[in-house]
Amino acid sequence: MAAGCIFRPHSAHRTRPHHVDAAMRELIEARQWLTVFRFPVYTPDLNPAEGVWAHLKNSLGNLAPCSLDEIAGLARSRLKRTQYQPGLLDGFIAETGIIPAPP
Repeated sequence: MAAGCIFRPHSAHRTRPHHVDAAMRELIEARQWLTVFRFPVYTPDLNPAEGVWAHLKNSLGNLAPCSLDEIAGLARSRLKRTQYQPGLLDGFIAETGIIPAPP
């Protein structure tokens, strides 16, 4: 499920230039396999990325890095590891209630 999905905030108040939105629409329309879910801005409970960040913060919680570079490297490696766990990513999506359960 997560491999072919994009979650984009939808807002009446555009924060990006018009040409960026047009380019994104063209990109989406050219890829029939891609499903885009638009969710309201300022609704973190509907945003699957919030689950990703909570998972990352939880995994870094008991570490004692010595520098910002070290914590940045740890965060990158943890996020990269999460990328290869489709069940976990589907769980972040299911947790929002947008989709009742992963397919």
